[in-house]
Amino acid sequence: MSSLDAVRDAFTSRRSVRAFLPDPVPREIIEDILATASRAPSGTNTQPWRVWVVSGGARDDLVAGVLAEFDEGSTEGMGEYYPAEFVEPFLSRRRAMGWGMYGLLGIEKGDWDKTRAAHRRNYEFFGAPVGLFFGIHRTMRLGGWVDMGLFMQGVMTMARAHGLDTCPQAAWREYTTLVEGFLGMPEDHDLVVGMAMGYEDTSAPVNRLVTERSPVAEFATFLE
Repeated sequence: MSSLDAVRDAFTSRRSVRAFLPDPVPREIIEDILATASRAPSGTNTQPWRVWVVSGGARDDLVAGVLAEFDEGSTEGMGEYYPAEFVEPFLSRRRAMGWGMYGLLGIEKGDWDKTRAAHRRNYEFFGAPVGLFFGIHRTMRLGGWVDMGLFMQGVMTMARAHGLDTCPQAAWREYTTLVEGFLGMPEDHDLVVGMAMGYEDTSAPVNRLVTERSPVAEFATFLE
């Protein structure tokens, strides 16, 4: 495989996997992923990203703590992560993805018990043995958040290069205070998102979900 094909494969094979095997991920692999991703560009080389990696007993303790809150019905909400109201075409894309996933899970519209159970899996990292949490200094603005996105794309792409899969998870923001406290995140930092990382469970129906992408002609304008 040429280097071009290898890079393209790492990008295009990345999916949000929602069922993982329990197989551990060696620390040296995680460190290589993070070190390589840190070559992402950032405005004036500020490198605003911080990462907390949880595995083993720490992962299990965090999962237990958040699930206890979830099962009691407690949540802080998502804050301003998503728009107050989705407009088109974003609303239709969101619905198509959601019902595509629920269809694979056998969840019918209005089945709130199964829907809640599926959402609960977020806080188990979908069975992944490794969880990553991304934080950013509170003084950073739009540019810093753009830089964070570039860094996270590098993490997910390098994970694929190592034969791993990931799922970026905004859901952890519903328990921001608990997560930040557990991680010992400095008070001048904010939680951005979490991410599950591990080896895909290829037998899980939910992992058959492949989301569509709009053609280039729909989102790109060429001026010549």
